[in-house]
Amino acid sequence: MMHELENKSDPVQVHRESLIQLAKKYGTPLYVYDSYKIKKQYIKMKKAFSGIKNLIINYACKANTNLNILKLLQKLGSGLDTVSIQEVELGLKAGFHPKRIIFTPNCVSIQEIKEAVGFGVRINLDNLSILEQFGEYYPDYAIGIRINPHIMAGGNSKISVGHIDSKFGISYYQIPHMKRILKNTGLKIEGFHMHTGSDISEIKAFLAGAKVLFQTAIDFKNLDYIDFGSGFKVPYKKDDIQTDLNSLSSYLTKEFEIFCKNYGSQITLIFEPGKFIVSESGYFLVSVNVIKHTTSTVFAGVDSGFNHFLRPMFYDAYHCIENISNPNGRFRFYTVVGYICESDTFGFNRKVKEIREGDILCIKNAGAYCFSMSSNYNSRYRPSEVMIFKGKDFLIRKRETMQDLLRNIVDIQHII
Repeated sequence: MMHELENKSDPVQVHRESLIQLAKKYGTPLYVYDSYKIKKQYIKMKKAFSGIKNLIINYACKANTNLNILKLLQKLGSGLDTVSIQEVELGLKAGFHPKRIIFTPNCVSIQEIKEAVGFGVRINLDNLSILEQFGEYYPDYAIGIRINPHIMAGGNSKISVGHIDSKFGISYYQIPHMKRILKNTGLKIEGFHMHTGSDISEIKAFLAGAKVLFQTAIDFKNLDYIDFGSGFKVPYKKDDIQTDLNSLSSYLTKEFEIFCKNYGSQITLIFEPGKFIVSESGYFLVSVNVIKHTTSTVFAGVDSGFNHFLRPMFYDAYHCIENISNPNGRFRFYTVVGYICESDTFGFNRKVKEIREGDILCIKNAGAYCFSMSSNYNSRYRPSEVMIFKGKDFLIRKRETMQDLLRNIVDIQHII
């Protein structure tokens, strides 16, 4: 399938003029996703690790759960990484086979995990208490274990999830306790999982984690997979650093081959990229409401805020901002802000082509952890989403209305 997809000549789907036309057609704020870029990133990942005989790529759907994106990746041959029972259900609706879905929850109740068993998906557990309960209920349902490798990695403390104080994973120091639970319950382990963080540019973090997983897995018989999670860094601006997949593949393929030889069988290697697959496919279009001068700053106020696009405010994330309405204007400096009742700065003191009221700004790398983290704060509507597929635009999520805000409200006017 990969070669068939690779040989198709897709047109250049997203450019300045097409984005302006989409903003006019669907209004702003608006998310636009380039399906060709998603496909290209998936193929890039497959090719980078083509030296591994049994390789599975599971898309981490928390990055963007639009059903159409899930369907696109399912048709490309991807599996699915999920972290909630709702994501599991979305994956099933998108056509993923239950055994191509891995459910890796954190701090959920045993009831939610029971629901996952009912759907027949693969499950990774990261808590000794839940492991013991699961073994009592389902001793014949093989599961995976998420290990905490005690590695500090990631582009921000909020997305570093493999360090010693993290809530994620079973510490590798707790392996003896885990073995005792397995012996007491008769529960079978089919794989080991690890995820240390996001936006990891240095491959040494991945290799250090691999060493922990290999050392742990070697003592367990009849494993089916080792799951390295993801965390690959993508570029957010020109000449930005990113994870060197080819170097990582060179080292990891060799180490994995050695492990399989020592283990005595060829098991499966799994990756779970989310941001790597969809981040660069996304464009967020906003209209400029007002230009506001203060004693020290020129603000460009737009028709959105952290209710739609949280990453710059939550993670101090950098996203490139371009004025696509005025490509020939001279560069000036602006602080681009939103319309929310708190500080919601998309970019501070940015060098952008002259911005005028009514212009359309494009915020890049909007495919991952953008719409999926949106909210109705200030009672604002969530925006529309559009996918570009084979040169045509398709509305894949309608803009919300007042009816959406009121849908689940229970009116007790007869009491008040």
